[in-house]
Amino acid sequence: MTASVIEQAKIQAQVLVPLVKALQAELGEARANTLVRKALGDLYRGFGEEFWKAKNESDLGRAVSSAFKTYARDDALAYDVIEQTHDAFAFDVKRCAYAEFYKALGEPELGFLLICTADFATAEGFGPDIKLTRTQTIMQGASHCDFRYKRDAGGSR
Repeated sequence: MTASVIEQAKIQAQVLVPLVKALQAELGEARANTLVRKALGDLYRGFGEEFWKAKNESDLGRAVSSAFKTYARDDALAYDVIEQTHDAFAFDVKRCAYAEFYKALGEPELGFLLICTADFATAEGFGPDIKLTRTQTIMQGASHCDFRYKRDAGGSR
């Protein structure tokens, strides 16, 4: 059995957190974070493209729902679905083990950089007609994360 996404994130953090901190010390926080965001963005955008092609699913709600079941495995996320249709998937994450892990490390801002910013890049990989809106995250101290995926009105898949 392969490691769950939360376990993979914990393993990756052992390397990425010291690496990002070293980059921040050398390049300055803003420049280092931009570099990390771009590198990881390209990676996660590719993951989104691969996922979307492999799913071969025109129903946005069904496709994104299945993706988040993967991220929620091993009790990593507790979330409430707000809307699930052919052109939308909206949900609120009420508990996030990723945020709990990075908070325990004392690095919630690195958790946001390494985990939360990946959501937008992954969504970009789904295609130009799919948009993600999120106004808050648990990682940044909010009570919940508000994910809203929608297909542009003119888009069709």
